Amino acid sequence: MGLNCGIVGLPNVGKSTIFQAITSAPAEAANYPFCTIEPNVGIVSVLDERIDKLAKIFKPQKIIPAVVEFVDIAGLVKGASKGEGLGNQFLGHIRNVNAIIHVVRCFDDNDIIHVHGKVNPVDDIETINLELALADLEVVEKRIQNIPKLIKNQNKEVSTLAKIQLPILELVAKKLAEGIPVRKMGLTNEEDLSIRDLNLITHKPMLYLCNVSEDFIHEDNSYIKQVQEIAKKGNEDVLKICGKLESEISNLGSDEEKKAFLEELGLKTSGLSQLTKIAYKMLGLRTYFTAGEKELRAWTFTEGTKAPQAAGIIHSDFEKGFIRAEVYHCDDVFNLGSEAKVKEAGKFRLEGKEYPVKDGDLMHFRFNV
Repeated sequence: MGLNCGIVGLPNVGKSTIFQAITSAPAEAANYPFCTIEPNVGIVSVLDERIDKLAKIFKPQKIIPAVVEFVDIAGLVKGASKGEGLGNQFLGHIRNVNAIIHVVRCFDDNDIIHVHGKVNPVDDIETINLELALADLEVVEKRIQNIPKLIKNQNKEVSTLAKIQLPILELVAKKLAEGIPVRKMGLTNEEDLSIRDLNLITHKPMLYLCNVSEDFIHEDNSYIKQVQEIAKKGNEDVLKICGKLESEISNLGSDEEKKAFLEELGLKTSGLSQLTKIAYKMLGLRTYFTAGEKELRAWTFTEGTKAPQAAGIIHSDFEKGFIRAEVYHCDDVFNLGSEAKVKEAGKFRLEGKEYPVKDGDLMHFRFNV
């Protein structure tokens, strides 16, 4: 299980530059709209200090961290929901991701064309959010038109679901027409689940990523403050990043060079490291570890997952034949220094099928198939 984030925004806001820095993978970056047609995809390790500490204790032959997949989606423009600027194609790519990273231009540069002629984060955000809402509205309206046929379906489950969905879909359509994203509609859990199969874009969690100049890595300019105000109203996260600077950091050869460069800038960690961490948690994803001499590995699970389902992430046989899990927390081994001492201290536990796995657990599964 992993996290798949789509990087979206207007043309020329710095999406491809940021993508290149995130993944150190080539993405065409140019000073004109639609230089990215097909989405570029890159896999990035999630920075987790715990895995470095565990490696020092277990000294494994192989280390496999958790990962996040980033997808660089071409710039959207006003009218994208109606097909402007290859909009339908790009919106289709967005439907296939789990979460959205909305890059907002928060810098002035006369050499880089702004698609609207001037930098205005509020207008830029409204343009993207409205196009996403209108694209979702089209999907919802098509489903509403199909509801009478579904209600007459001989399959009772299909018919019952259609009857439940109709008033919810009508409510969602009304609010989407007003430009309100699904995630801000205050739907109940039951309402939320009933429309999950539509895979609506505005149902997905969103992070605003402010792309700033080097002058504002330590302070906020007026553009950033405007984005923060919008995010605050929607209870959404904001992260500030300098795409140009992150690109320079990613091109450095070694971790030592990167660390020295960050220290020179007065930064503890890169913006991209923060981004992968925030992205990982946007969907309530957590990590448990398996550790031994051969391999130390981080496994991604959703908060609330119980032990058998966590075992199934490794292999379906582990879940089918689950007996119990041997568990202790990484903090215990950090404090005590070894697995043997964790056992001596009585911190080593046997847990059954109802155990909700915790972030940072070290686990060994007993199973029989």
